[in-house]
Amino acid sequence: MVVALDVGGTGMKCALVRPDGTVHHEERHPTRAERGPEAVTETILSVASALADRARAQGFTPVAAGIAVPGVVDELNGVAVWSSNIGFRDVPLRDLAVRRLGLPTALGHDVRVGALAEARLGAGRGRRHVLFVAIGTGIAGGLIVDGTGYPGAHGAAGELGHIVIRPGGALCGCGQRGCLESEASAKSVGRRYAELSGEPGATAFDVATRAARGDELARRVWQDAVDALADGLLIAQTLYDAGVIVLGGGLAEARDDLLLPVREAFAKRVTFHRTPEIVRAELGDAAGCLGSALLALDSLKEAS
Repeated sequence: MVVALDVGGTGMKCALVRPDGTVHHEERHPTRAERGPEAVTETILSVASALADRARAQGFTPVAAGIAVPGVVDELNGVAVWSSNIGFRDVPLRDLAVRRLGLPTALGHDVRVGALAEARLGAGRGRRHVLFVAIGTGIAGGLIVDGTGYPGAHGAAGELGHIVIRPGGALCGCGQRGCLESEASAKSVGRRYAELSGEPGATAFDVATRAARGDELARRVWQDAVDALADGLLIAQTLYDAGVIVLGGGLAEARDDLLLPVREAFAKRVTFHRTPEIVRAELGDAAGCLGSALLALDSLKEAS
């Protein structure tokens, strides 16, 4: 049995996962990042320890742990280099978990482990080159080649949300203007509609629903986001030459209004590229825990 955690800024999804990828038990806990990084670290370790104890109490042997966090992650050295969501900076989380749990532990990036799960167990099954793009509050990607994730030299590969696609455009949280994330994320869609309509609190889902009902302003805002996303995906395809692009995250998983227009907009932009399939993710928010478990099992195999 593998102890698996997918840690986010507000909550963490936790599970006991069998080696075949089936979930035996799952639970959720608040991250409460406002308490500071030390408290968040302690929560992660306490929850993981309790899950391992639960497995033992039910007659299972925990063999490894996998933990996914957002931000920049040095997977090789097991360090959470930086995460604004949970306040981490150079936290040696893997070693801390090994000491607390007494289990081999793998540390991964939340989107890259989600990509790993979708590539092996979800929408990318059977494909050698899979690009997973998570579209939610932010945007990020994970490239999987022959079942293995690519973290990059510094643990920052796949930050597609910070490709500049609209120079001089909306200010992004990273400090640049016109990033894909500031033009096409769920947060940016809601913000843009609110600015133009004068209606505070509008969400991306509100915009999509109104666009489908014929609201011209909503339709324009939604199409702008679709076009921005298609531009970003074309850049990614130029770099990665994926066989399939899997769109995940809250916005992509819930809306046909996104998938079909993005396919159409992408196709209009293709020149010399081989056009990949663009499909919706299959695993939903379980992908993070499943991917964390897969990463942990991979680490066990590499160590043996």
